[in-house]
Amino acid sequence: MEENKIKFPRSVLMPLIKYLKGEKSRLKETKKELKSEDPFITGNRDNDNSVDSDVAENVEHDRSSAMRQQVNRSIIEIKKTLTRIKVGKYGICESCQKMIDTDRLAVNPTAEFCMACEREIEQKQR
Repeated sequence: MEENKIKFPRSVLMPLIKYLKGEKSRLKETKKELKSEDPFITGNRDNDNSVDSDVAENVEHDRSSAMRQQVNRSIIEIKKTLTRIKVGKYGICESCQKMIDTDRLAVNPTAEFCMACEREIEQKQR
């Protein structure tokens, strides 16, 4: 069985690759900034042992941690997309192997699934 491959024109892929690499760089910077704001990582904790101070530090740590996790997920999605471009599988649904609608890719360039498969996945998660 021959693998599905879609050959997008270079004129379409080059700006996309440039955009994704720029996003990855920006996200890595955001991750560094978030890490520097986390009082548990920087050791920049108050000497004040009051409940209010502890709660504020915990809230800031939780916020920073959650945002870093989201940034990590986005970086992983970008890396996977760049790999799919490199191997000629960009734009092919990971589930059904059919082409993902180009309008969907325009809105979400890191989409791994066509809309039908995405809906199916979301329904299973409910």
